[in-house]
This record gives sequence, structure tokens and C-alpha cells, in this order.
Amino acid sequence: MAVYKKTYRPYDGPLTPSWSRFLVIRRYAFEDLRRSRFLTIFYLASFLYPVIAALILWVEHNASALKLLNLEGATRLITIDSGFFMTVLGWQSMLGLFLAAFIGPGQISPDLSNNALSLYLARPFSRAEYVLGKLSVLLMLLSLMTWVPGLLLFGLQAYLEGWSWVTDHGRIISGLFFGAWIWILVIALLALALSAWVKWKPAAGALLFGIFFVASGFGGAINAVEDTKWGYLLNISNLVGSVWVALFEGDDPTNTGAVFFRVAPGREIPVWCCSAVLLLLALASLAMLARKIRGVEVVR
Repeated sequence: MAVYKKTYRPYDGPLTPSWSRFLVIRRYAFEDLRRSRFLTIFYLASFLYPVIAALILWVEHNASALKLLNLEGATRLITIDSGFFMTVLGWQSMLGLFLAAFIGPGQISPDLSNNALSLYLARPFSRAEYVLGKLSVLLMLLSLMTWVPGLLLFGLQAYLEGWSWVTDHGRIISGLFFGAWIWILVIALLALALSAWVKWKPAAGALLFGIFFVASGFGGAINAVEDTKWGYLLNISNLVGSVWVALFEGDDPTNTGAVFFRVAPGREIPVWCCSAVLLLLALASLAMLARKIRGVEVVR
């Protein structure tokens, strides 16, 4: 309306607290994702493996179920230890990679392609809050896929086995939580960084797979040609798997990591090297985001 008519009044209603304004971005992002039927089906199907794992735990502690399966004489169908929970985490984390490749490229690239970023930053949003709002979408969805089912399974096993089992396997709790968050932060930041730099969503998703799989193949070629083990520093799954083994089992591991995140036997890389490379990858992703998330774009 025309200002000269003096009918304009500024908004004087309640304001959203400054600490939670980034959640507004997440709310609208979830509304866009909810329209995708394929994403909904895929996300619900991703919980099939934890449900199967829960059934295995229940059957092992249910005498009538063992009798029905003619396994009443068997002491254990499967060993429930750190390897069991690492397998659950590894399977769910690989599904999380597909989820990040599907929804990550669509978080920032549409705003940049349509020159809408200046409209966001013209409102009471900082660049950090904008990135945090977009990042929180992936953090929440990936958390519900990885460490949340893992901890629920641990709680079920603790309930069935008793407190003595918890004291013997308490390290699994920190392994599930911190191990999942290491993977979530790396893959989520990388997906957003690629979304900011590659404006075509299919190309950004393909590039995320390329970094994960092609880089591991290139690292394997370096190991074969140079007869070394340091090529595994280019293999993200090997880096994450090495950190997981240290978190779950400490300095005396009994297995070689989780499914899809195996550590090459006999050619292990020091955990501090793996952690440093993952940290550098996350910092590089943040630097890429800081370079592109700006209110004004200078075109030469």
C-alpha cells in the first residue's frame, strides 16, 4: 500500500526468539521434503534393518520362540557384542549416504540458482543461522536413522540381559553416539557444500557418491602401485571405520569394523591420522559454504 496514505503500520506482534530462528528454515524445508512420496517410502524402509535386529534380540531371549524354531538347545543365534551394533550402525549409515545424496543437493542450490539468498539474509538471519537451519534438516533425519535406533537396540538388549551386561559393554553407548555423529557431520557438511557449489541437483548428488566411491578406488590404486597403506586416507569409509573400531573397542580391537566401513586387516592407519583427515574434510566443507553463502554475489 502507498506510504503517503499513512495507513502503513509496522509489525508489532510477538517475535521469534533469536536463538531458535534457524528452526523456521528447517520447518519449511521439511514441508518441501514431505511432498516427496519416494523420500517418504525410502525413509520408512530404512528402519527395516533395526526392526529385524530387534526381533533377533527378542527371539534370543524368548524360550517359546526358540522352541517354535526348534532352536531351544542353542545358547545363542548370534553374538550380541560391539560387532553386532557396529553392523547396525554401518548399514544405517550407508543408507544415510543415499539420503544425504538425495536431499542434500536441494537444500542450498535452489536458493542460489534463483538469487533468493539475499532475501533470506535481508531478514533477521545471519549466514551461520542460515547454514545451521539447512544443516539441521540432515542432522535430524540422519540421527533418527543411525544412533537413535542403535541406542534403542542397546536399551532393549540391556533390559533383556540385565545390568551386568551393561557394565561389560558400556563402551558401545559412546561408540554408537559419537561414531554416528562423526559420520553425520562429515556427510551433511559435504552434501551442503556440494549443494552450494554445484547448482544442478543431480550433478551434486552424483559428485557426493563420486567423492565417496571414486576417491576410495583412487586410494586403492595408490596402495597397489606404491605398495603402501596411506592411500586409505582417501577412503572415507576406511577412515570412519577406523575411528569406529577405536570408539567401540579401544586399543585392543577384535574385529575389522562395520559392514561397508571395513578396515583393511594388517594395514591399519593410526586413528589420529584418520580423525585429522575427517576434521580437515569437515573444515573444508565449512570453508566452501562460507565462500558461497553471501548476501550479494559478485559476477566477473
